Amino acid sequence: MSSRRSRISEEEITELISKLQSLLPETRRRGASRASAAKVLKETCNYIKSLHREVDDLSDRLSELMATMDVDSAQAEIVRSLFRS
Repeated sequence: MSSRRSRISEEEITELISKLQSLLPETRRRGASRASAAKVLKETCNYIKSLHREVDDLSDRLSELMATMDVDSAQAEIVRSLFRS
């Protein structure tokens, strides 16, 4: 590995932070007001954590649902087909 690192300009960082900010639901609701890079990064981390919690919750709910289904039922086949897509 090379010890040289590619440099990223302040303008590129500002552009990347702006793009990141546009992906966050909270900042989209508030409008286009500029937030500090630190605030955008903190909100991004919080949003990713909330997505992880949501995925875990949905996974748990799916597991519970699958446990109550007859494995040969039409409903179970529909759920399995969704996973194949």
